[in-house]
Amino acid sequence: MGFVITLLKAIAVIVVLIIAAAVLTVTAAGFADGPWAVIAGGKFTSGEPADAEPDWQFVKDYDTVEFQLIEPESSRTTWIMVVGDRVFIPSGYMNTDFGKLWKHWPLHAEKDGRAVLRVDNTLYNRQLVRVGADDPDVPGVLSEVSRKYFQGEPVPLDEVVSNNLWIFELLPR
Repeated sequence: MGFVITLLKAIAVIVVLIIAAAVLTVTAAGFADGPWAVIAGGKFTSGEPADAEPDWQFVKDYDTVEFQLIEPESSRTTWIMVVGDRVFIPSGYMNTDFGKLWKHWPLHAEKDGRAVLRVDNTLYNRQLVRVGADDPDVPGVLSEVSRKYFQGEPVPLDEVVSNNLWIFELLPR
């Protein structure tokens, strides 16, 4: 019996240490210059302001980029899609418990879409504007999501119609 109690105490200590490490990591990332992989980060402190609007085709095959919301001031890594001369970022799993727990930035972006996109250490001031399923480029965005991230597996328009997938266009501001 004493062994079981000792084992349970050891497991409890390990769990507490893991939780403490996770809390410290998330807290530290909040002060970092940008996100740490999937962990949201702080305000961008590095990067050079863009001197002109680029031809966004240069990011067409980038897997991820970073962006920072102005309010609240936080940054994250995200996918990016280019359709014609328009640039989009998605936020999936919005109807799932995981999405409701993890995905707060889309709600903030709907309220205040001011953002900074950081690509190759260049900063682009953007306005995130949510687009709906009726936007004529949404099928192209879904095709790009499919091509880049799902090995060609189609992403149904119903994902956008059902509000499970939110799509934001990154407009100049």
